[in-house]
Amino acid sequence: MARRHRSASYRFAAGVLRPPVMVLTRRDWRGAEHLPADTGFVACVNHISYLDPLSVAHFLHDNGCPPRFLAKESVFRIPVGGGILRGAGQIPVRRETAEAGRALDAAVQAVEDGECVVVYPEATLTRDPGLWPMVGKTGAARIALTTGCPVVPIAQWGVQEILGPYARRPRPFPRRTMHVHAGPPVDLGELRDRPLDTATLRAATDLILGAVTILLEGIRGEQAPDRRWNPRQHGQSVIGNPRRSRPGQQGEPG
Repeated sequence: MARRHRSASYRFAAGVLRPPVMVLTRRDWRGAEHLPADTGFVACVNHISYLDPLSVAHFLHDNGCPPRFLAKESVFRIPVGGGILRGAGQIPVRRETAEAGRALDAAVQAVEDGECVVVYPEATLTRDPGLWPMVGKTGAARIALTTGCPVVPIAQWGVQEILGPYARRPRPFPRRTMHVHAGPPVDLGELRDRPLDTATLRAATDLILGAVTILLEGIRGEQAPDRRWNPRQHGQSVIGNPRRSRPGQQGEPG
């Protein structure tokens, strides 16, 4: 049985957050049978709202997989809350810096310890006008190919009705349904013996995002665009609120 992280801070956070989420939302959860019980794994999720870590964490927690999120470093500087996040085993990422590699090292160690590590392959809220997964970064692929662990795709939908991308005021009423669907592990078999270079990482990332997108199509009953949205091609910043960013303000993909 894999070791799963449940520190005192984690138990405190779960105890505080789970009850209101149970009261304020409905749940459409599917695919829990795809969550490995006997090994560490990476869960890859689409990102549509600042609140969606709660819906994903709720799904994973209640299915016996306490999540360890790769999260932007700034949230760890929030008074009190940041300390709880660190104590709960969440992993800070200094995005678009050379220090981002430290977060990947910590994630690799967590997976090897049997933990569930949650990665948003897009690394930020999607900029796609239809809220479909956009082009991704390669961190999740690097963790998976380094450790050989399973990669479980997870698609979510509904939480953006409570808090839209970059919105400030939540709208909890009427009660919304949180759709969280997990799929079978992504088959990266043909890539595991290849050199861990940019081409391999990009190919793995495309496979992962493709699996997430297929799940999301099933939830929404719609077909995703043929091409994923690329912020660079639309003069948008890679991270941060694109409504405030200036064209050409770009970062290096991870």
